[in-house]
Amino acid sequence: MTDTRPLLFFDSGVGGLSVLEATRRLLPNAPIVYAADSAGYPYGTKSEAEIAARVPALLGRLVERYRPRLVVIACNTASTIALAQVRSALDLPVVGTVPAIKPAAAVSKTRVIGVLGTEATIRQPYVDRLAAEFAGDCLVLRHGSAELVDLAEAKLRGEVTDPAAYARILRGLTDQPGGDRLDTVVLACTHFRLVEPELSAAGPFSYVDGAEGIARRIAFLTKEQDWPKAPEPGTAVFTRLDERVQALAPALAAFGLKRIVEL
Repeated sequence: MTDTRPLLFFDSGVGGLSVLEATRRLLPNAPIVYAADSAGYPYGTKSEAEIAARVPALLGRLVERYRPRLVVIACNTASTIALAQVRSALDLPVVGTVPAIKPAAAVSKTRVIGVLGTEATIRQPYVDRLAAEFAGDCLVLRHGSAELVDLAEAKLRGEVTDPAAYARILRGLTDQPGGDRLDTVVLACTHFRLVEPELSAAGPFSYVDGAEGIARRIAFLTKEQDWPKAPEPGTAVFTRLDERVQALAPALAAFGLKRIVEL
């Protein structure tokens, strides 16, 4: 019998599509369920207590409904706050997403790294530990931007975004002491990879994220498993269906998600 259990990707919005895209390159025939907590979006401005309560409960419902072989929390904010709780609650592999500070430190020449994430992510002790362990000889600057999350969502809805907004957001890093020597930026929100071309046009830095590493981890954890012989259209699940979600349909289809449903 063919194993049709899906990979379940979870994010507050469409940011996790950047992780899904990297995963599909390694596992093109994997059945996919992509879940977005549109009713709870955005996570980056919520409190730790809200996210710690919301994410495990939602993933419990999603796992019960879709019976995945593996869960991917394709969201830095949810991972840095709730990954441990989710792993303790679910009896299946859970892959998280954390800021790619280690690879950024490996490529930085000036030893000044920027961590661009949500407000909730950049204040987490987890980020402190990553910086201390992997970038101890670097100046690590941080900036939180809810606006950049919204810009990524708007781009995928087909809206035109303002180039000046990306330059202004990057100044949140470069205007800090030592920011004039910045050469590497960690995209510490999965949404931000979706607007990397716009960021690159606004600031000529090396941009680093964890999507490929997460994809390799997923492939490793499923390497002995069977997959369907050919890819099937994936399902996108939203906790609230509204006009903004419906406007995402063409972009979702481009990522192989042809069916949109409400949880």
